Amino acid sequence: MAKRPAKIDRLREMGLLNLRPGRVRAPWFEATGFFDANDLLQVKYEMLRHARQDGVTKAEAAELFGMSRPTFYQAEAAFGQAGLAGLLPRPRGPKSAHKLTPEVMSLIHDHHREGAPIQAPTLAHLVQQRLGITVHPRSIERALARKKKR
Repeated sequence: MAKRPAKIDRLREMGLLNLRPGRVRAPWFEATGFFDANDLLQVKYEMLRHARQDGVTKAEAAELFGMSRPTFYQAEAAFGQAGLAGLLPRPRGPKSAHKLTPEVMSLIHDHHREGAPIQAPTLAHLVQQRLGITVHPRSIERALARKKKR
């Protein structure tokens, strides 16, 4: 039993902890052993398998495993595309200043005056007018601050 908290901690770290394990009503998850209602990956896989192999409807499978129908369809599409790896969580949103391409930064640097206060809203408006790209003023401020640090 000492391994149980460690597994839950690891599932939480990986983004695979089922936040509603009590909603899983599949009988094979109720008995302790191999199936773990805390393991979101296992729950989603078993939900898909149950619908495909055991002939229940998608809505019935989703309800039995404590999931919504949209979650079922998302899991089904992800599994169909990438197999089991498709059920793993992905980081959300962009993790870098992806709109600040070299072309955008060149325009910003050409119009930013050193020593003057950063006019990020003005620069954002200029980028929108000239390049048709919407960039948040705060993204420009961060990019210019990163340049100063170098």
